[in-house]
This record gives sequence, structure tokens and C-alpha cells, in this order.
Amino acid sequence: MTVPDAKRLKDLELENSRLKKLLAESLLDIGALKVVTRGKGESGSGAGGQEMQAQTDISERRACQLFRLSRSVLCHQPRTSVQNTELQAQLVELAQERRRFGYRRLHFLLRRAGVQVNHKRIYRLYRAAGLMVKRRRRRHGIAVERERLSLPSAPNQVWSMDFVFDALSTGRRIKCLTVVDDFTKESVGILVEHGISGFRVTRALDEMARFRGYPKAIRTDQGPEFTGKALDQWAYQRDIKLKLIQPGKPTQNAFIESFNGKFRDECLNEHWFCSLAEARIRIVAWRRDYNEHRPHSAIGNLTPAEFAASWRTRQQQLKQEKLISTPGPTN
Repeated sequence: MTVPDAKRLKDLELENSRLKKLLAESLLDIGALKVVTRGKGESGSGAGGQEMQAQTDISERRACQLFRLSRSVLCHQPRTSVQNTELQAQLVELAQERRRFGYRRLHFLLRRAGVQVNHKRIYRLYRAAGLMVKRRRRRHGIAVERERLSLPSAPNQVWSMDFVFDALSTGRRIKCLTVVDDFTKESVGILVEHGISGFRVTRALDEMARFRGYPKAIRTDQGPEFTGKALDQWAYQRDIKLKLIQPGKPTQNAFIESFNGKFRDECLNEHWFCSLAEARIRIVAWRRDYNEHRPHSAIGNLTPAEFAASWRTRQQQLKQEKLISTPGPTN
């Protein structure tokens, strides 16, 4: 072998070793990036770089280069603020009282209590405390044609009612008749019994209408208690129109279905009733809290009672303005 050949062979070996090193580094980089994409690491964050270092042999400098991140940012330890700690404690306390509330409703409750904080900080502390509400899985059923609901323009125009079922700790079933005013979103009443017939439904409606008057129409499904002679005769005597939805289409009665979902999540699923009397007491307390303290997003994050009171105040003002603007009789 000549001297030029030996020199050429040496250069080839150096090039080969350099290529092997580059290949090893690229494979290490790919493995480190796969660790982050499989996990919950976020691109461009210090958490991803720390996770990459913990599970692979990559250096801190190389991890920062892959993330295009400064090493000072990766090693930075954030300081906990006293204000954030106290605010997070308030969030945890509220979330324990109202477990199905998200960060938006908790933010409104804090604002009502006088805490002026940006909603983005609430969301950040909400996630850090692990208070995220698990989304319920949607049922995959047959698609049905929906009927558009028209929102009433005044209270007592349309009520919606339906049944919700639960059981006591003894295993005995209880039946709840829920009635909602579609305009104010108020819970007109909740009747709790072991069994409710059509005649008992009419008696309960008379009791509910004693203080607020009768509605012009009531929307129900086609259950036997709602399609029987007792409710039909009662509605005819009081000139109330019964609106029956189509069979198997609960979306046509969406207002009461939405209320029943909140009723199940925040009351029935949160308590284990030992007797019918205890169930009535807890349900009455929840209904009062729903009407007087729970903000409702469909009515401007007011409570149903506040929305109904503001509507009555506006109507009185309009009547007074109309009386003032109407000229009196001339002689």
C-alpha cells in the first residue's frame, strides 16, 4: 500500500466515525422527542425538557437546543405567591361544595364574593389544583330530527315537567316530578314520592300555582301520567294547553332535560338518602340554592330568582312610563 492510499484510508475512517457519531446523536434526539410526544410534555416548556432528561441519556444542553429553550428557563424555579395560594384555597373550597362547577362558574362565584381576578389566573390555578371536571361520555344513538324550541317572552307562559328516578339506601325507588319555568329558568317545584300518578301530578301543579299562578302551557313527554285523563281534564278546566313532544325525542323538551341533568349531578348523585323524609329535605334545600344562589349562563349568569325579580322591576317601570306618557282626559 502506498502512502497516498494509507492517507486516503485514514480519511475514510475518520469520516466514517464522524458519520456514526452524527447518526447516534440523531437517533438519541429522535428517541428523546418521542418520549415527550408520548407523554404530556408541552413543546417549548421546561417540563418537557426535564422529562426528556429523566427518561433518556440526553444532556441538558442538548435538550435545551431541541426545545430552543434557554438553560436558565429550564432551571428556573417559580416562586409561589401568597395571593395565589389563598386564591387556590378558595377555589378548592368552592369546588368541594359544587363539584360539577367548572372554572367559569367558580370565577363568577368569586367575583360575587368581591374577588377581582382575571379568569385566566383562575383557570391556571384551577388546573394546577387538579379540579378539572371529567366530561361525561356522550351516548351514541340514532340521530333524530330536532324541533326548535321557542323561548317564551314572559314568566308563566310555558312550564316544562318530567320525572327523575332515584333509589334510597334500602333499595326502594323514589320518583321526582320536576317543573321548570322556561323563561326564568326557575325550579317551580320538585315533588318527591315513592309513586306519582296522574291525579297526584294535578294536585302538585295546583300547589305550585297557588303563589305564582297557572301557566298558559305545559310541555311534557308522552308518559302515562301526562297522557291520562286526569291531567287532560285538569288542563281543560283551567284553559291550559298541553304540549306533548314526539315519542323518543327528549331534545324537544330540552329545558327540563337540562335542569334534570343538573339535578342529578349536583343533588341526587352527591347524596345517599336513607329515607323519603331525608330525600325531601335535601332536595328542597338544593332547589332553594338553585333558584337563589346558582348562576345560570343562559340568563346572563344571574340566578333564576334575580332574573325574575329584574324582569318584574322592568315591567313595573314600563307601566309607570306608559302611564306618565299617556295624556289624561280633557274637559
